This record gives sequence, C-alpha cells and structure tokens, in this order.
Amino acid sequence: MKERDSESFESLSHQVLPKTSNGESLSHQVLPNTSNGESLSHQVLPNTSNGTHMIQMAMANSGSSAAAQAGHQDQPDRSKWLLDCPEPPSPWHEVKSYVKGSFLTKLKRFKSLQKQPLPKRTLSILQAVFPIFGWCRNYKLTMFKNDLMAGLTLASLCIPQSIGYATLAKLDPQYGLYTSVVPPLIYAMMGTSREIAIGPVAVVSLLISSMLQKLIDPEIDPLGYKKLVITTTFFAGIFQASFGLFRLGFLVDFLSHAAIVGFMGGAAIVIGLQQLKGLLGITNFTTNTDIVSVLRAVWRSCQQQWSPHTFILGCSFLSFILITRFIGKKNKKLFWLPATAPLIAVVVSTLMVFLTKADEHGVKTVKHIKGGLNPISIHDLDFNTPHLGQIAKIGLIIAIIALTEAIAVGRSFAGIKGYRLDGNKEMMAIGFSNVIGSFTSCYAATGSFSRTAVNFAAGCETAMSNIVMSVTVFVALECLTRLLYYTPIAILASIILSALPGLIDINEAIHIWKVDKFDFLALIGAFIGVLFASVEIGLLVAVVISFAKIILISVRPGIETLRRMPGTDIFADTNQYPMTVKTPGVLIFRVKSALLCFANASSIEERIMGCVNEEEEEENIKSNAKRKILFVVLDMSNLINVDTSGITALAELHNNLTQAGVELVLVNPKWEVIHKLNQAGFVSKIGGKVYMTIEEAIDACFGLKV
Repeated sequence: MKERDSESFESLSHQVLPKTSNGESLSHQVLPNTSNGESLSHQVLPNTSNGTHMIQMAMANSGSSAAAQAGHQDQPDRSKWLLDCPEPPSPWHEVKSYVKGSFLTKLKRFKSLQKQPLPKRTLSILQAVFPIFGWCRNYKLTMFKNDLMAGLTLASLCIPQSIGYATLAKLDPQYGLYTSVVPPLIYAMMGTSREIAIGPVAVVSLLISSMLQKLIDPEIDPLGYKKLVITTTFFAGIFQASFGLFRLGFLVDFLSHAAIVGFMGGAAIVIGLQQLKGLLGITNFTTNTDIVSVLRAVWRSCQQQWSPHTFILGCSFLSFILITRFIGKKNKKLFWLPATAPLIAVVVSTLMVFLTKADEHGVKTVKHIKGGLNPISIHDLDFNTPHLGQIAKIGLIIAIIALTEAIAVGRSFAGIKGYRLDGNKEMMAIGFSNVIGSFTSCYAATGSFSRTAVNFAAGCETAMSNIVMSVTVFVALECLTRLLYYTPIAILASIILSALPGLIDINEAIHIWKVDKFDFLALIGAFIGVLFASVEIGLLVAVVISFAKIILISVRPGIETLRRMPGTDIFADTNQYPMTVKTPGVLIFRVKSALLCFANASSIEERIMGCVNEEEEEENIKSNAKRKILFVVLDMSNLINVDTSGITALAELHNNLTQAGVELVLVNPKWEVIHKLNQAGFVSKIGGKVYMTIEEAIDACFGLKV
C-alpha cells in the first residue's frame, strides 16, 4: 500500500498545472486517477488566499500524505551523504601530492632503469632525451629515399626564403642561412614531429626587427644590433626550454586562437608593405611598421626615387611564383613545382642581372654573402647591456609567438598522420635549438607552416628531412654564396610576398565571427593594433581583449532559470528549452560560473532577487493571490569553489528571501563548496535544506508542508 501511495505522491508532486482559458492558473486543474482507485479526473482545486495548500489538498484527497511523510523520512539519509562528507584536501596538500606524485613517478622510472643492463639503460635515457635514438633503430633505406627527396625540396625553398627573412630581420643574408643549419639539426634529434621544418619565419623576423631596432639602429650600429639579436635569441630559447621542462605550456595559451589569427593577418600585411622597399628599389625607407607610416614613405619615395627596372623584375618573378603555386594546388603531383619556384627565380634572375649588367642601371643586388660554417657567437651574448630587461621581455614575446606557431603547425600535420605530438618535448626541442643557435650565429627559429607543408607534400617520413635540408644549406654556404652576388633584392622581396597569403586566413576569420563575436573582437583588435600601431600594441590589445572576456564572464555570469522537461525528471534551461513546464511555487536557478567569489557574488545575489521579484509581480497580475513563490532552489552543480564573499552573498540572499517568506534550498554543492558552507554555519542557517538532486529537493520541500 505504501508503494502505491508513493507512486501517487510522485505523480502529484510532478504534475504540471497549466493555465486555464480564463487566465487563472491552477484553479480548475484536472488530476489523474490515483492508485487507490479514486477518480480525481473531475476534482476542482479552488484558489486559496496564498496558494500554499494546493498541492497538499491534492495529496490529502489522494490519500498519499503518509507516502509524503515516508518520502520525507527517507530524504535525510541521502542528504547526510552530502553533509557528512570528509574534509577535502587543502591546496597545500594538493601541491604536495602533485610534487610527490611527480617525484615518485620519476623515482620509479629511475629505479626501473637501474635494474636494466647498462647498455639498455643508456639507450633508454638517450631515447627519453633524444627521440632520434628511438625512431632511427627502425629506419629503412626506403624511408631515407623519401626523406632525401623531401629534404632537397625543402632546401630549394629554404635557401631563398632564409636570405629574404634575414633581410626582413635587418640582418645580413648569411644569418638566415646560418639559422637553417644548426637549429634543424638540434630539432631533428630532440623533436617529436616528423614533418615540421625548422628555420627562420616571417613573423618572428618582423618581431625582431620591429622591436629591437627601437633600441639600436641596425643601419648605424650593425654589430651592436647583431649582439642584441643573438642575446634575444638566447633568452627566447631559455624561456621555451623552461616552458617544456616545468610544463608551463599553458602560458602559450594566453594568446587565444582568434588573437593569433588576427595578429598573423596584420603582420602579413605589414611585412608585405615593408617589402615594397625592395620591390620598388627604394633606398631610404621608414623604420616604423604601421601602415600609415609605410604608405607615406612609399608615396614620397615613388615621387622621388624608385627603379622601374627593379619593379618590373620583381613583379614578373612574383607572378611566376604565384602561378606555380596555383598549379601545385590544382595538381598535387606537381608539389615540387611551387617548392622549387623560389630557387628557380633566384637562379634565373641572378643570371639575368649578371648578363645584362642590370646592377649598373639601378637594380639593387644582394652582393657579398659571407660563406662557410656558422661562426661561434658566444662572445656576442651581451648581458651587460643597459637594455637587458627589454631584451628579456622581447625574448619572452618571441618565445610565445614562435611556440604558438610551431606547436599549431606540428599538431596539424601530426593529426593527419595519426600520431601524438608531445608538447613539452616540442617546447624543449625548439628551446634548445634556439639556445645552441644563439651560440652559432643564428637568430630565433621555429616551425614554418609553408615549409612544413612542402615537407609533408614531398613525402617526408621522419625528421631526417631536416637533417638533409641542413646539410644542403651548409653546402650552399660553403660553395654557392659567391654565385648569389648578383641576386636582385627585388627577388627576395617577391619570395617573401609570395609566402604571405598563407598567413592571412580569411575563412577562419569568418568562421570565428559566426561562432563567437567576442573572439572576433580579439581578432580585430590584434589585426588593427598591428596594422595601425605596432606589433607590440597589437599583441597587447589581443591579450587585453582576451582577458577582458574572461573577467566579464567571471564578474557577470549568466543565471539560468530551470524548469521540468515534460514527462521527465530532467530540469533544463527555459531559454534553451521553451517547452519546459513550471513547478508551482518553486523557482529554480543555476549559476553559469565555476566560482562564486568576490568578483561575482553580489551580482548573482541581485539577479536572483530580481528574478524572484519579477516572478511575484507576474503572478500577482495574473491572480489575486498574495504570494505564489514558496521556495528558491539554487542548483550549485556548476560551482567548483566558493570564497568568503560568496558565502556572505548567499547569507544575504537567504535573509532577503526569508523576509519575503521564501525558503532557500541548495542542490548538489561540490566537495569544497559544501565543506566551506558547513564551516561557515550556513547549512544550519538554512535548516539543512541541501539535497543531491532538484527532484529530491522539490519532493522534500513540499513534504515538509504536508
């Protein structure tokens, strides 16, 4: 009999009471047959003065008051599980556990290594530090053939690009080639990506020139400027290696994806405008990077000094490179054509200038490029400079930008090949590549998207393609630098310009606009900041907007009003699910935030009270009842933690609701939350009304009123 009564109570407590045709809610509700056989199909529930006894009358008529009491008696047992849970671990205990766990894990690995024979132990250590010792054991001749082809194709693109990017960084051309020798070798030994191609890239080159030339003018003091670049590269490598060693990769995420897309797009346009100097053969040019200054400099120079021969030559080969790229996209088998097009352009244009003596008619050439193996540059590291603090800051910015680009590129192609990229090892590999590179006359290197795509298309199997590329560039430094004397600077400008469309991702910008308008604002902020101010301002704007989004969400979190889904025990957001139905006398809220703290507590309290007052006014307009709200149920399942300000706000909410004759009920608080509420005495203040689910809370509350 109790089971049948309990079923009757459930059916009534979950019953939805819709409005009648005359607008009076709950006055003529038709109730289903009860389990005791008494038909309530024609029972009329008259309005009461305060609307509080409606459900109880229905329960009494159905003979289910005993079941309600039984349900209420069972309820504290389940609430006790929640209220009497053990004390959660303190933050200090969690830190100690994390450190201890990491230490024990390493200790176990060390002990397991000690049990192994010395040769196997040595090999295991080498594989952990240098992954090349892992994959080279299964290396085959067929794999080397593919890597050889990919490496040679990569070198044909890398050599002209490296020379061009060095000039973009305001360095002599050989420094770009140096950067394509040592860092790829280090990465090949320590990196986990099979496709990524390491070397100088356009964005990092722009960052170096735009920020360091404010400290020392490369035209006035090239030696001092070179020392700044080498020192900055050292700091960038130290930061990158530290990120990997201490697992601080989350710092790279401070720049959101949208911010990076905007920054890359703005930087691409700035780089393109700066290449107009080489494309037009302009001698005097502005050192500013904003679009207004660059366009003004171009306009003034075009009225006074520019070389039509240089412009025609540069535009012709730029068209050639772009056409080959279009052909390569249409026919994937001709991937080698756009990859070798820059080298073909360099060779053909150099021959043309040499044979026609165009350098005597205003066409500027690269002239002397110092060849030979990378010279040692440890003595160029300058830690006594008065600009050391600014150099470290610039190194940090370059480290983050370079890692962001490299890891994004590596993960993209690793996903295609179906293997996992170890982010921490990648950061350490790139970091050590730059640290050792700073000892060997290299500037900051990272993964290049365009060269990685060529490496992938050429069929590379392992990082051996980087080694092949490095050896090929070294051979070019030893044997071919004299042949580049007559290479026109306009060709280098056209090579850089041809690589820029890949940095401007219009489709991704449109996608971000459709998905998240706030992210698009960060994108536009970074884009406009780089374009009209400077690279640093663009990055700063992007970071500020990204953090503003986080702060705004934290300070003004949304409040969801929950109601029951028809025919279920599921409670859902009324805005997302308009078909939800209201439970009479109850308002259910859920906070869309993981933390109830000083930043958002007052706002949440005010918004809940505002919703309660609006609901009461709406009910009063519909009927003459003085009060219809009996309970406010606060679903705390989203909250991970709460601070003292949050507890104070909950206490104020409870007091305000009590004065209005409304009871506050809490549902599903997390471990840390319920512990703090118990410690503060808030649970006892609300009479222990804390439940596991919303359904239990509603059933128990109306059971108390029987």
